[in-house]
Amino acid sequence: MTEETIINIAQNALLTILTVSAPLLGISLVVGLAVSIFQATTQIQEQTMSFIPKIVSVILALAIFGTWMLRTLIDYTNSLYDSILQLIR
Repeated sequence: MTEETIINIAQNALLTILTVSAPLLGISLVVGLAVSIFQATTQIQEQTMSFIPKIVSVILALAIFGTWMLRTLIDYTNSLYDSILQLIR
């Protein structure tokens, strides 16, 4: 196993992690920003008001993007297993 192979596997792993986590983080960021703007405008400083909408939005995003996320992780795992088999041969 060469250094180039290890670096390639690590790059693909990081890219897959970023790709899979991006929808959830993006939706959470947008909802958190909207709630923060609403709280600053109305001067309501309730802690649960910022927590509950983010949790609900992440759960909805998981329901929408969950199958795609799982398929992406399965594809990466299969390609990783294939590369391991090629290294053994």
